[in-house]
Amino acid sequence: MMKLLEEVQLKPVESLQGKDLLTLLDYTSEEVKQLLELATQLKIITKAGKCPRLLEGKTLGMIFEKSSTRTRVSFEVGMQQLGGYGMYMNARDMQIGRGEPISDTGRVLSGYLDGIMIRANSHTMVEELADNASIPVINGLTDLDHPCQALADLETIAENKGELKGLKIAYVGDGNNVAHALIAAAAHVGMHVAVATPPGYECDKRFIEKAQMIASRNGSTIVVTNDPVAAVTDADAVYADVWTSMGQEEETLKRLKDFEKYQINDELVAHAKPDYMFLHCLPAHREEEVATSVIDGSNSYIFEQAENRLHAQKAVLVSLLA
Repeated sequence: MMKLLEEVQLKPVESLQGKDLLTLLDYTSEEVKQLLELATQLKIITKAGKCPRLLEGKTLGMIFEKSSTRTRVSFEVGMQQLGGYGMYMNARDMQIGRGEPISDTGRVLSGYLDGIMIRANSHTMVEELADNASIPVINGLTDLDHPCQALADLETIAENKGELKGLKIAYVGDGNNVAHALIAAAAHVGMHVAVATPPGYECDKRFIEKAQMIASRNGSTIVVTNDPVAAVTDADAVYADVWTSMGQEEETLKRLKDFEKYQINDELVAHAKPDYMFLHCLPAHREEEVATSVIDGSNSYIFEQAENRLHAQKAVLVSLLA
């Protein structure tokens, strides 16, 4: 282990210093690759009890419009491990909950904090926050994108598969924020992506078009289909998310019917490669979007994937705030 630690040289992504992370579409492919490498390095060092306190004296404000387990805990612990402090702020307890413009909030918090992480309903609102804040703003989840999750996803695949370029990942389910982030991240590293959604639940076309431009430069493809078998065939990784996200509860019954043929089960994953990895951003609804036999089976990497949120986000924090 000591020899391994000696070989690890932490290299924050210097080009990202002071920048925002709203979507990985804003980053270059080299920056995404460097973040993934840094995340792996930080994980190795952290496991050895040697995590460097690169954010000593730094404070990250964490605004939550939506409840959270993984996002809150991983950012708080990440800041602590790096020597900084993560301050939890429930949006309902802030003046934005009473109508204060988000632009004013951004300007005010810029005088107190070194960075802001926000988990919000509206991507447009987060963009407005970033436009008015003079400190880095990190997207912890919006209705459009979930970039920190995607970095953890790719870190998990890389740790178990090695080289990412040329691998195929299949996403089956709702064309939502998780799907968008995964497509963008995979395009940056040259992974082939196949997304299968029910009719009417496709990904945002503008997002796909931007990601396809990145994928073409990296020699990979993005396929959008309504056929889950076609998407999963020969996949190295198979990904699921819940069919009904927070804020969509009133659509639950309709979505259960619309998605019933899109469950990731033993019959579907039989079309993937034998050593496929099953991934899920969690929380999961067993026997809805995924069969219990798959999510709790030997091909499932969901808890390693959840842990990697911590290390991927530390890579982002170090690069943006240090």
